[in-house]
Amino acid sequence: IREADLAHIRNPVLADYARIYLRINQNFMQQLETLGLEIDGSNADQSIEQLGSSLARRGAILRNQSKSIYVNRISPACLACRTGMGSATFFISLKCHRDCFFCFNPHQEDYAFYLDHSRDLIGELEEIRLSKKSVEHLALTGGEPLLFKSQALAFFTYAQRHFPKATTRLYTCGDHADASTLAQLGAAGLDEIRFSIRLHDLERGQRLTLERIAQAKAHIPRVMVEMPVLPGTLEMMKQLLLELEQVDIFGINLLELCYPFNNPAAFRQRGYRLKGQPYRVLYDYWYAGGLPVAGSEALCLQLVDFALNQDLHIGVHYCSLENKHTSQVYQQNKSQPIPEHAYFSHKDFFIKTAKVFGEDIPPTLQVLKKENCRHYVINEDYHFLEFHPRQIHSLSKLNPEIGISYSIWDRRGDESLLRELRLDYTTASKFEYYQDV
Repeated sequence: IREADLAHIRNPVLADYARIYLRINQNFMQQLETLGLEIDGSNADQSIEQLGSSLARRGAILRNQSKSIYVNRISPACLACRTGMGSATFFISLKCHRDCFFCFNPHQEDYAFYLDHSRDLIGELEEIRLSKKSVEHLALTGGEPLLFKSQALAFFTYAQRHFPKATTRLYTCGDHADASTLAQLGAAGLDEIRFSIRLHDLERGQRLTLERIAQAKAHIPRVMVEMPVLPGTLEMMKQLLLELEQVDIFGINLLELCYPFNNPAAFRQRGYRLKGQPYRVLYDYWYAGGLPVAGSEALCLQLVDFALNQDLHIGVHYCSLENKHTSQVYQQNKSQPIPEHAYFSHKDFFIKTAKVFGEDIPPTLQVLKKENCRHYVINEDYHFLEFHPRQIHSLSKLNPEIGISYSIWDRRGDESLLRELRLDYTTASKFEYYQDV
């Protein structure tokens, strides 16, 4: 519900309730203005949606409500990322010899501590083994994990021995991935390696990374590139895709560039702006990536389009910031029972309910009781009746204005509570159960 929609809402109680979320969003956007970056005022959502639909018609696979789009093939770890179940990612240290302006590690919890301290990875793996949790994907990231080669090799050797059915992957910039190290990683059972490439490096640096990528193919089954896509680099990225096609790697993950709440001068210098609507559902997400930069998503989709036009064989996968958030929503909302009057959405994993307000409560309640619906909640403070969205179809003759509520199980100290995050607007006549929730 946007500001312009309020004039079309007939129910004044619903309109007042919607204003709560408008104020929350306005306060959030005002806070963003203090970060020192401009906010993109254009409405790019429609053109992005059109481009996604065009890609689908031509054979691209749209996953997770188009938050993930790929052609040809995709890493099994990326498929598992939607829920995050059976996946675990580790780091030895957050120390890195690079200084990427878009790095989000400084935004990580305990960043300063883990610059100088390392984690006991074997101990952490042992805890998982003893817990007998199902593990299908194990990853090692950083910092730069190959600054600690012996620990990295020990991690994959242990994983190969004690989690033989799990696929393993490593993230690296490639500077320390010489032929000897790559051979040792292959012998330790590494299944997938993901190199990052920085387009603002000197050509010699890019050549070295591409050489290491080619060398990795002799030792590691799945060789990939994963990198944020910077606005204004379309032609350079096209050339990179063609070079990766020649090397015949497994694929590339194109990440939506994000502002990591630090180093604003570097983003201003490049003329980057924040997306006008950073989050579809406003929440405090775990992923430390930051806020999406305007123009990166469109460029990623243009590169998927380029891969189709050029009939490339490598996998080309666009992974949005929203795609990174999905597993958190899933895990939180699967951690607690779903209330009887609510629905666990298999589209985006939020818990959803329907609400009618004010004068629409009595006639709606009468219909629900006639339908033998016993699971509903009446809220006296905000004057709404809350019920399962499947009951909306029974209200077609009454046709009240309805709010679709999005909620998540949240922790407040030792207590779990269901926290509402968003409200959509619909009516009984317009609502389509499987499409809208």
